[in-house]
Amino acid sequence: MAANASPLPASPLPASLVPAAPLPAAPLPASPLPAEQTTPAGTRVLRGVEYGSPPGFRPLLLDLYRPARDPEHPAPVVVFLHGGGWRIGRRDQFGPAFAGWQAGPFDRLVRAGFAVASLDYRLSGEAVFPAQLHDGKAALRWLRAHAGELGLDAGRVVLWGESAGGHLAALLALTDGRPEWEGDVGEPGPGVTVAGVVDWYGPSDLRTMQRQSRPDAVSAPDAVDSREALLIGAPVPQAAERAAAASPVSHVSAAAPPFLLAHGTADRFVPSGQSEQLAAALRAHGCRVSLHLVDDADHLWAGLPDPEPVFAEALEFAVQVCGPHGLPTPA
Repeated sequence: MAANASPLPASPLPASLVPAAPLPAAPLPASPLPAEQTTPAGTRVLRGVEYGSPPGFRPLLLDLYRPARDPEHPAPVVVFLHGGGWRIGRRDQFGPAFAGWQAGPFDRLVRAGFAVASLDYRLSGEAVFPAQLHDGKAALRWLRAHAGELGLDAGRVVLWGESAGGHLAALLALTDGRPEWEGDVGEPGPGVTVAGVVDWYGPSDLRTMQRQSRPDAVSAPDAVDSREALLIGAPVPQAAERAAAASPVSHVSAAAPPFLLAHGTADRFVPSGQSEQLAAALRAHGCRVSLHLVDDADHLWAGLPDPEPVFAEALEFAVQVCGPHGLPTPA
């Protein structure tokens, strides 16, 4: 899709696809927090914190990296969602481009003053959409409920995801405040305040991915066995309503928080037109959005000689959207 093309209309979803608002649930007993560990770079981390346990599924876990606690200055939070085509991936993976960093991305975010919650969520082989969205909502509610004891500022949260995780980060932000998308996983209660979204090369409209794909694309989103089909439980051309419900562009409104979209122009998995399309939809609603098309970069920033600039750009964005109070001074 060309940068100056008009976005597809974000039509209201059919009533048959909008899930009913969840019934209030009884508070769940709190799981004990694991013992604190340190990363090789010296960052404090709670690994394997359970934030939800959907009946019939594995417990849902997050890792929480924290700066030194300052009771007067709770830490803003980056919530990270891993990629993997909704089929694979783990909460300890930030992407292969960063695997060689001695101090990894999570360590660097903590050094900048953020806490980082990196989530596992149900994969498409375990449950179809909207399970993944419900899991993310549960994690945000858990963070809000435990913010005081953990020294977190639930009013300053940045959602950051790559590929499938970028898609989920966008969905979480764009459905904020809509109880019909909360689900009933984990603890009931309010969620966090989303200050901004970093979406690295995430799908934004499952219905347009096929026609936006490059001639050398290595996947066919409309195929019966595509990652997108596995996510929604049917091939995209045969399930247009489901595909719309799972597409961030369908949920754009003037209430969206600021977005940073970064995408390689040589992406063979998720066409860069997906980020262009979401940027156009956000602009059409008067929302703040920055679109960075990275020349000649493939998916996962493959082909990019140094991923430091794209990481630094995202970190700077996260700092800016956290507001005038700034960040706590790192230890």
